[in-house]
Amino acid sequence: EVQLVESGGGLVQAGGSLRLSCAASGFTFDDYAVGWFRQAPGKEREGVSCISSSDGRTHYADSVKGRFTISSDNAKNTVYLQMNSLKPEDTAVYYCAQEGSWYCVTNGGVNVINWGQGTQVTVSS
Repeated sequence: EVQLVESGGGLVQAGGSLRLSCAASGFTFDDYAVGWFRQAPGKEREGVSCISSSDGRTHYADSVKGRFTISSDNAKNTVYLQMNSLKPEDTAVYYCAQEGSWYCVTNGGVNVINWGQGTQVTVSS
């Protein structure tokens, strides 16, 4: 059974930082890309970042470039999302997701085959 367990969310002031973790199990970690998505109340789900397992390539939404960094520890089957310079508009539930390929497909999650349960990130102004 595939499991994606997010942690690290919370409440932070604008300008602060958080690091999200996604612990994966139930699949061969090296064979799949893993991404982060977010959904704010009343808004559509948005792809935030993704990392390809095979070549380590990373992808970022324009809204987070230069502020967020995705990384993976293949020995721990864990993907991280370091979020710096947080803004109130970053407030959302953040989801970890297993892509259906080793490479990232940045089109809103249509390639996702498994989702985590989500972790809330709230940025106060």
